[in-house]
Amino acid sequence: MSFIFYLLSGFAAGLLGGMGMGGGTILIPVLTIFLGVEQHVAQAANLIAFLPMAAFSLKVHSDKGLLKADGAWFIIIPAVLTSVVGGLAAVYLPGDILKKLFGAFLVGLAVKGLISLKLSDPFGK
Repeated sequence: MSFIFYLLSGFAAGLLGGMGMGGGTILIPVLTIFLGVEQHVAQAANLIAFLPMAAFSLKVHSDKGLLKADGAWFIIIPAVLTSVVGGLAAVYLPGDILKKLFGAFLVGLAVKGLISLKLSDPFGK
């Protein structure tokens, strides 16, 4: 039974990751809440799982001509720097603080999604 749970969790995380939302929104809570994995380990597993998905997505988008290289360094350099700083901070932060920060991140994503939904007016009102 646990294999099926792992399989479905991985499928859901991959599906969300492929849609651009981020598989970690499913993977990290499943690992920590339902499977008892330590927060540091869950976040590391998510980052490791992200690498092949990102490489695959980059290849697909590149093959379809959907990448714009103009100005990419203005995104890449800050992204790399903040990733390194965030990774180093995560190493030294206790797991309970990481859980709270991740929870705040998920709440922020939900609020952003609701605001985007409200602004897009999906029902044409």
